[in-house]
Amino acid sequence: MHRGAGPCQRLVGYATDATNKTEPPKTTTSRSLLPSPLSLNGQLLQSEHHRDPTMAGEMQLLTKFESKSSRAKGIAFHPNPNRPWILTSLHNGTIQLWDYRMGTLLDRFEEHDGPVRGIAFHPTKEMFVSGGDDYKIKVWNYKTRKCLFTLNGHLDYVRTVFFHHEYPWILSASDDQTIRIWNWQSRTCIAILTGHNHYVMCAQFHPKEDLIVSASLDQTVRVWDISNLRKKSAVAPQTMTFEEQMARANSAAAGAGGDLFGNQDAVCRFVLDGHDRGVNWVSFHPTLPLIVSAGDDRLVKLWRMSETKAWEVDTCRGHFHNACAALFHPRQELLLSCGEDKTLRVWNLNTRSSVASFRRENDRFWVVVAHPEINLFAAGHDSGVMVFKLERERPACSVHANSLFWVTKDKYVRSYDMTSNTTSQNLVSLRKLGNAWTQPRTLSYNPAERSVLVTSSVDNGVFVLANLPRDGSGSEETEFVRGSGNSAFWVARNRFAVFNKASNTIEIRDLSNAVTKTIKPTQPLTDVYYGGAGMLVFAFAAGVGLYDIAQGKQIADLQTPLIKKVVWSNDGSHVALLGKHTVTIATKNLEQVSSLHETIRIKSATWDDTGVLLYSTLNHIKYTLLNGDNGIIRTLEQPMYLVKVKGKNVFCLDRSAKTVIYSIDPTEYRFKLALVKRNYEEMLHIIRTSNLVGQSIISYLQKKGYPEIALQFVQDPQTRFALALECGNLDIALEEAKTLDRPEVWTKLGEEALRQGNHQVVEMTYQKQKAFDKLSFLYLATGNQEKLGRMLKIAEHRGDYMSQFQNSLFLGDVESRIRMLKECDLYPLAYMTAKTAGLEAEAQEILEACGMSEEEIKMPNKMGGALQPPAVVSKTFEANWPLRPASQSKFEQTLLNQVANMSLEDAPATPAEEKWDDANEAADLIDVEGDEDEEGGWDMGDDDIVMEAPEEEQVAEDVGPAQPGTSEADLWVRNSPLAADHVAAGSFESAMQLLDRQIGAVNFEPLKPRFMAIFQASKTYLPAGAGLPSLENHVRRNPDETDSRKILPVIPRDLSAVATDELQEAYKLVKANNIGEAVTLFRTILHTLLLTAVSSQSEAEELTQLVEVCKEYILGLSIELTRREIGTDAEQLKRNLELAAYFTRAKLQPAHKQLALRSAMNSAYKAKNFDSAAKFAHSFEELVNGGGGKALEQARMIIQAGDRNPRDAVEIDFDHFAEFEVCAASNTPIYASSPSVRCPFDQAAYLPEYKGSVCTICQVSAVGQNATGLRVTI
Repeated sequence: MHRGAGPCQRLVGYATDATNKTEPPKTTTSRSLLPSPLSLNGQLLQSEHHRDPTMAGEMQLLTKFESKSSRAKGIAFHPNPNRPWILTSLHNGTIQLWDYRMGTLLDRFEEHDGPVRGIAFHPTKEMFVSGGDDYKIKVWNYKTRKCLFTLNGHLDYVRTVFFHHEYPWILSASDDQTIRIWNWQSRTCIAILTGHNHYVMCAQFHPKEDLIVSASLDQTVRVWDISNLRKKSAVAPQTMTFEEQMARANSAAAGAGGDLFGNQDAVCRFVLDGHDRGVNWVSFHPTLPLIVSAGDDRLVKLWRMSETKAWEVDTCRGHFHNACAALFHPRQELLLSCGEDKTLRVWNLNTRSSVASFRRENDRFWVVVAHPEINLFAAGHDSGVMVFKLERERPACSVHANSLFWVTKDKYVRSYDMTSNTTSQNLVSLRKLGNAWTQPRTLSYNPAERSVLVTSSVDNGVFVLANLPRDGSGSEETEFVRGSGNSAFWVARNRFAVFNKASNTIEIRDLSNAVTKTIKPTQPLTDVYYGGAGMLVFAFAAGVGLYDIAQGKQIADLQTPLIKKVVWSNDGSHVALLGKHTVTIATKNLEQVSSLHETIRIKSATWDDTGVLLYSTLNHIKYTLLNGDNGIIRTLEQPMYLVKVKGKNVFCLDRSAKTVIYSIDPTEYRFKLALVKRNYEEMLHIIRTSNLVGQSIISYLQKKGYPEIALQFVQDPQTRFALALECGNLDIALEEAKTLDRPEVWTKLGEEALRQGNHQVVEMTYQKQKAFDKLSFLYLATGNQEKLGRMLKIAEHRGDYMSQFQNSLFLGDVESRIRMLKECDLYPLAYMTAKTAGLEAEAQEILEACGMSEEEIKMPNKMGGALQPPAVVSKTFEANWPLRPASQSKFEQTLLNQVANMSLEDAPATPAEEKWDDANEAADLIDVEGDEDEEGGWDMGDDDIVMEAPEEEQVAEDVGPAQPGTSEADLWVRNSPLAADHVAAGSFESAMQLLDRQIGAVNFEPLKPRFMAIFQASKTYLPAGAGLPSLENHVRRNPDETDSRKILPVIPRDLSAVATDELQEAYKLVKANNIGEAVTLFRTILHTLLLTAVSSQSEAEELTQLVEVCKEYILGLSIELTRREIGTDAEQLKRNLELAAYFTRAKLQPAHKQLALRSAMNSAYKAKNFDSAAKFAHSFEELVNGGGGKALEQARMIIQAGDRNPRDAVEIDFDHFAEFEVCAASNTPIYASSPSVRCPFDQAAYLPEYKGSVCTICQVSAVGQNATGLRVTI
């Protein structure tokens, strides 16, 4: 069997990969594989098959990222920790670039033809190298996303590629039995290393020395010296192409001392022979003269070398299939290896014994690599890549007052004084607690006894109680009390609690470690945390509970995602419950205040003295207020664990357990906190003393309804103008309008001024726009006859006859109208106007001028009088007409220093003073020729307008407009956290936000009928008197309630009505075979249940069962509808039979289940799938239990036919005996071991690729969305 094209003869043998990698015949003499009797430190070795007993239950594989793809053959971390990137080369020829911190695919590169096996980042440049089965090595620039060039020369598959840490070299290993060194700057091959006589599976540079190590299927590991090449490159880089080297080799003498290619730049220093079969991987130790190799003989071997020799040290046995890769832990005395036995194994470097083994169910491992800077590893397997850690890096710590107590990496307890910025010496040694690479998990400090409780994961969980020295001196030989437990913390000055997860018990112990009380929770706990004095916080899988130790009972609970950490505020009034991606803030009685969700992991949190929670993610320090408002404080270069906030300093511990102080700017969150608390003086102080600017704060203030405050942060005229209009500040709006001076700006200002009744600003905006008709009507409405006369003159000057007629009509000036009509040659109209006004002489002149007689002009039978405008009763143009109270906000009053010592309760409402003084008097209007009394343009009379400020007595007497009370709809919103109650109150937006948080709702269109039904049912209207609005009555579901804090709206179609009416009607439609209508009705029931309210927990459980019923019917009936649509032709027969089979897995009522089984049975029998038909018939027979009539007889006949011929003509994807769910989107099975995502509302199962899509069952929620769960009870 030949693997593929290539010059090397392939030998038949065993395979370690999908490509048939073969082993050559053994030609060397066999040697003893017994290990050396001494380890590296001279200790006697343990049995290689014996697991290290001190390591039991200690090490965990903490997965940080996992991708799903085809088989991963190569992995490379970006060497810069600030770029959390990983490259994966896949068997399908694709190279993927992932951000493992965010879990996002950044890019893909697809120029290789065939599998890509080698991949590596350059240590400093923005490029990487790849090698594949197309014999090519490609160098890429990941910034420009292009392949820079291709290195050709290998004659077979390229297995690995690596950059040199210092020189511009690339090292490649190939199945052509050679190792090549390339200069990527000159793009040529500078050395070819030969000597292996089979595929070279791996070759790597030494991290510091001029050495290369290689592994081959010829069962050897070779160490090469390239110091001559380095010296040669340092003097004058000389490169040779492959043809030049071949020519040099052919012309060289046989005894010249060169190799086949005529160069001596690389010399094989050692050949390490010890593997019985091919060697797949080899790598150097970062600092010690050690080598580790992994081979097809299932062994991981450790080698040591000196200047003159190299020898085998020991062998790690444990893999039961080919070992594919191995490496040294960069910071611990550990080895990691992986293999085709689907395991990832960790070994003790000193004892060579197994530390831990991690197995995947279905995937073989092919490669494992370590991050060069941080504690991360990555492994490639058949289904993709996983990034993981082998130890927790969160330092165990505790804060009391201004002191921090924590455990260092050397496992000593130290203290840090945040006031003096000093660190104590080692106080207590914990080096006997586990081994060097297992850090303590938690630390709890007791200031009264000056003692600490420390927990560790060793021996399945232990705790130690140690007293700290009073004088601050430390001791190596510290005596401490030890016990079993997963969590331990102080609950009083002389009592501490210990949680044992295995037995699910909590023990209260005294200082002598004697048990004083045992608590046995009724539910399994994930952890237990401090809950305040004499209290415990129980963490469940789906929430938390508050347990009173004295009362011996749980007094409160709260539904939350899985909790990882609990952080109490400084005053103990609030608690932050930290999940993997969530923060839930609650009161000390576990009443939820707010919650938020982050897309990346939350690492730690601490409270500010002002009651603001600061928390850290992998790359940010953020904050959140109690009302849920949040933001970013600063970016982190590496993850930090917050311990305390003091003023503008955040005290942290990094992953190396060292204290770090970050300076932050708390201005933004303190400003928002002052805004929430209505502390306007604090807000004004922040505005005046800080440079708090930015679009985010402006948008925040606009969103919260404070445009007048946002004005203080804005310099852009356009934004200031918009904010001024929003808060009704015409003074600022006018100032910015003059700066902008655009028609659309004057239009908006005029509309707002007209709405406020400020006709003087309206007049100016009309002048700026030259809106003459609007100006004329404004002057008519305000009774300004003088300016109407000026408008008439302007119209005459402009030659606008229509405007002349209009203005003369407004003025009652008949002569002007007649003159205009004569100029337009409308003599009949001019005659009629003069006749109507009683101007007989003028009428005769008109007749003479036009040469007509009175008989030629047809007059109306009834002549009316001349049109005259109404007389001006009051000169209203002398002052504005305020249409709404011009009161200032409390912030504006504070800004103007109008109120001293103002608080929210006693701040009086002071009307704004009218301040209108415009010196620019429409200078851009057209001058009227011949008007000698006007200077430089048309005077619109603005100089005559004098606005007098109101007197002090008037201001004091004006208490402002009466404010309306709280409406009942507002009370509904305030009293209830249910979305249905918010809909009844008309607060659709808050209802949608609740549904988004609770069930991940993204599509609200199907809920519109339910929204409107609830909203309309919550109110009734009674007719009032003529001309008065109807009387509105709110309908309550608790009409006898008198406490306004508990009143709630009525919700139509309650749970019992749905169960007795709609559900039964849907069952009838199923029975009548109207399955399309049945699906619609079941979905309507789902939407009704989504927006409803129940009064008890039993009703809530009944609602959950109804949702499950509707989900099963919609899924099953949708499958049947799809089956009927595709038909039964030959091409679709297989799919038709599969859908019929899947329909039988729906959890339906027995009568309906019979229909599904009969349909599947008949379909399978007609398609000659006798075995499947018999199985469906058996299920039908069991279900009817003897009462099926003719259908039962038919089923028994089919069973007999299946017994005679137990085979299927059409193979379908359906396992009669396996447990699986059906994907609601693709209608394909999802078996128990396969990954899946669910709809957060109806829990329908989906394949992972449908994550984020809208659920096909409820058509409301997003599949796979994180949600807290539907809430229907208060």
